[in-house]
Amino acid sequence: MTSASPEERPTTPAAAFTRLTEGNERWVSGDLRHPDRDPNRRQFVAQKQEPFGSILSCIDSRVPPELLFDTGLGDLYVMRTGGAAIGPVVTGSVEYGPMTSGTPLIVVLGHQRCGAIEAAYKSIRDGKPLPGNLEAIAKALRPAYEQAVHAGGGDPVESMARAQVTLTAADLRSNQDLAPLVGKGALAVVGAYYSLDTGKVEVLAGAPA
Repeated sequence: MTSASPEERPTTPAAAFTRLTEGNERWVSGDLRHPDRDPNRRQFVAQKQEPFGSILSCIDSRVPPELLFDTGLGDLYVMRTGGAAIGPVVTGSVEYGPMTSGTPLIVVLGHQRCGAIEAAYKSIRDGKPLPGNLEAIAKALRPAYEQAVHAGGGDPVESMARAQVTLTAADLRSNQDLAPLVGKGALAVVGAYYSLDTGKVEVLAGAPA
């Protein structure tokens, strides 16, 4: 019978980051373990959860954090918004793990060919608001747009996607509730970027030592 908890929960930012990195390496190579995905694990976490990571990523169907990090039930808190756009409710959701259950790692995960980023980029560039509440996403992504335009060069949509990651990670790292945890080494906030072509997660900023 499979163990309900095959691996010890990482309790430090570095250990949690290593767990995710190793899981992504398995995803890239295809040598997947599919950990924590059986009835025993379901029973083990039924009464209590202690995820070791919080992931803020895009809604894109090709970027499911639990799969690309080869994790399972009860391992990750996952927040997904268009373009990893952030606002008070999303920020509160990201804060939940570190502030209530000692989750030692937050990853802000952008990705290649992001449709939400592209739509926001074109909307802001052309001065044509997006329909309905999609416009709220474009407004949330405006700082990343401005940074990408100021930087120039290359593909502006990819630059904007990367800017959104680094800006959001920096904001979370320095916010009044998370900054004390970061300061004492109990939490790391990592900015990362996922390649749809290779499956690899590239670290942009904040990897714990």
